[in-house]
Amino acid sequence: MPEFGALSLVPPLLAIVLAIWTRRPILSLFVGIWSGGVIATGSIGIGKTFNWIAESMADVFHAQILIFTLLLGSGVALIWRLGGAAAVRNWATTRLETQRNAGVATWVLGILLFFDDYANTAIVGSTMREISDQMRISREKLSYIVDSTAAPVATIALSSWVAFQLSMIGEGYTALVESEDYDIAAADTPGIFETFVGSIPFNTYSLLAIVMVGVIVLSQRDFGEMLDAEHRAWQTGKVTRDDAQPLQEVEKDLGAPIEDRPMLRTFFVPIVVLIAVTLAGAFWTGYESWVGEQADAGATTSIGTAMSDDGVVQVLVDVVGAGDFAAALVWGSFAMVATLITIGLAYDLFDLGDGIETVLQGFNLMLTAVSILVLAWSISAVAEELGTGSYVAGAAEGVVSPAILPIVVLLVSAFVAFTMGSSWATMGIVTPIAIRVAYELTGTFDLMPVMVGAVFSGAIFGDHTSPISDTSVLSSTFTGADLIDHIRTQLYYAGTVLFVVIVCYALYGFLSVPPIVFLPLGVVLLVGLVTVLSEFDARRKGVSPRASSIEADFGGRGAETEPGSLSEEVD
Repeated sequence: MPEFGALSLVPPLLAIVLAIWTRRPILSLFVGIWSGGVIATGSIGIGKTFNWIAESMADVFHAQILIFTLLLGSGVALIWRLGGAAAVRNWATTRLETQRNAGVATWVLGILLFFDDYANTAIVGSTMREISDQMRISREKLSYIVDSTAAPVATIALSSWVAFQLSMIGEGYTALVESEDYDIAAADTPGIFETFVGSIPFNTYSLLAIVMVGVIVLSQRDFGEMLDAEHRAWQTGKVTRDDAQPLQEVEKDLGAPIEDRPMLRTFFVPIVVLIAVTLAGAFWTGYESWVGEQADAGATTSIGTAMSDDGVVQVLVDVVGAGDFAAALVWGSFAMVATLITIGLAYDLFDLGDGIETVLQGFNLMLTAVSILVLAWSISAVAEELGTGSYVAGAAEGVVSPAILPIVVLLVSAFVAFTMGSSWATMGIVTPIAIRVAYELTGTFDLMPVMVGAVFSGAIFGDHTSPISDTSVLSSTFTGADLIDHIRTQLYYAGTVLFVVIVCYALYGFLSVPPIVFLPLGVVLLVGLVTVLSEFDARRKGVSPRASSIEADFGGRGAETEPGSLSEEVD
């Protein structure tokens, strides 16, 4: 039992409750961290509080993400200043034409950019924000689509997550082998990659969260606070509520763009550069690391030979998993900024002084987001030092029925991620415990893929519903949404998916229904729930379940037409 027991829950829960109640995430996070300092020291705790904050900023990975966020802010500012945002808005609205098409485009783009969740939120959010605004899609809806495709896609695809996930499974198996309580040889444990692949169908929340986004954007049905947000945006054009505090306000902070020559290249070229440099950097660092590991192990350093011996998939997993995605994101965002300044100078749209001034304005654009990120990492450090995750995860060890174990692991992981604001920290804490508990109950490794999938599912759900989650902060930042509004509106949809996941796990645990059956059933149940809940909530509020189905004023355009095209020509 952790030293602080139930007291370890106070800092994260206090921060979360205050953030939702006051809608002031920076103040709430700081109060939560300070309360942790008081608990840890037994005194005023202010020194401990600022130590945690300083350590969060000093962490190399965190520092790289902060640099990436600031540079991307500069990239966004330069695109806006050069007229790229206006150009892509004009171009896209003549082709996408409807809210549904814009939503589907955002959803598909989020699925395609599977290689890293941070890059996903940055690229998709920044790309689609202007387009969704033109289509009167609320920022809450956009941030939901972005957030609910980023981490779920990354956790089941060949991404920056793979190496960490594999290492957590490996740690669980190693703990079993090294334990004196069990007579297990290393050769007796299943393959780590085999377990990961087997866990994908049981990572049911991630799979169904992606499907849920598709159901919402295709049906155009909403419920909960998202229904209110969509009606507000559709009828008034206000993509955020009046008192919202968006983490990024490009129009307000940067003023009018240069509209002499709105060119598509000022939008798409830097985005392509960002993606290309990031992918190249991640692969290069991964390859360099892989070569070093192979040389240390006395194995071949030829990637072709290794693919022949170990298989293409395994080598790709090893290389991609070893990549330094944080550094690659910094390089990619810097290349993006350099490209935009070059375009601005080449086309005589501004001089170097104006370009540098815009870069600094972009930094300023991200200060709120950066502050929340640092404090979110700090509250996670508080929870880790006080033993919050270990305290909560211990609840799973009292379970006696293998049938209900997946549901318990799912809920425990969800609560740990919710209170710690980190899916990775949750996976690190809960995965070894879940593997041990499953082996104790069954004496076999049959349940291991189920346990791993349940941990990953719960971790992503907790991440989606926590205002102290870094991915929630970044999703709100790059879509220009209010963080708390994003969490409050997304909670209804994430909760619906979680309910369906519990039903799927119950079917598997009690009736032995396999994933090939319960996953399609889960999709059908999702569609049914969205239909029923949207109709019920709409009737209760006296509105349509589809906001865009009602007449709205678009400055002279007909009611049958969604926000349409602008007549300006673009290069």
